Amino acid sequence: MASVAKRIMRRVAAHGKGRWVGTPKDFLDLGSRTAVDTALSRLARAGRLRRVGRGLYDLPYFNAALQEFNVADLDATVKAIARRDGIRVMGSDIQAAHGLGLTPAVPAKVEYVTDGPSRIVKVGDRTIPFRHRSPRLMRWKGTPIATVARALRWLGPHAGADPQVANALRRNLPAAAKRELLRHIHALPVWSRPMVRNIAAEPETTP
Repeated sequence: MASVAKRIMRRVAAHGKGRWVGTPKDFLDLGSRTAVDTALSRLARAGRLRRVGRGLYDLPYFNAALQEFNVADLDATVKAIARRDGIRVMGSDIQAAHGLGLTPAVPAKVEYVTDGPSRIVKVGDRTIPFRHRSPRLMRWKGTPIATVARALRWLGPHAGADPQVANALRRNLPAAAKRELLRHIHALPVWSRPMVRNIAAEPETTP
């Protein structure tokens, strides 16, 4: 039977160089926690894996044009942290607002919201802030409810009476998302509910 280290390398390599970040938890089916930790440490010391943060490892991609290894993939790193710590993670409120076309502003620094504790995680030369948010919101991760709620939270109560905000939501939200918002409107800020009800109740027009 192949050693724990060899099986770890096979699993990491299957994801492709620079595309995935793993944690010890991702390999516990290959051996005991002690065996996995020992194997990861040896692989990192030998340069076969890169330790990008506490308990975070990747198979780096060498950029021939720049003659250096690319930095760890941020999205893959955040997903690994979420798996390792058993938390939900989403992009920041301003990212949600920008994605919905509600603001041209983009965050100066990448930030995430989570149902875990607020903290700053160091990954290589970067720091990733995680800000605690209510589990009540975080349970809607991956749905239009979470995206709209975060965006409206960033805009503030004045957005409830802003026709530009209503028009952007009307234009950028598909019909299914509007229906979902209406079904779960209690998850949105109180001041935004009349606006969302009006948008969701409008009949869909055909081009």
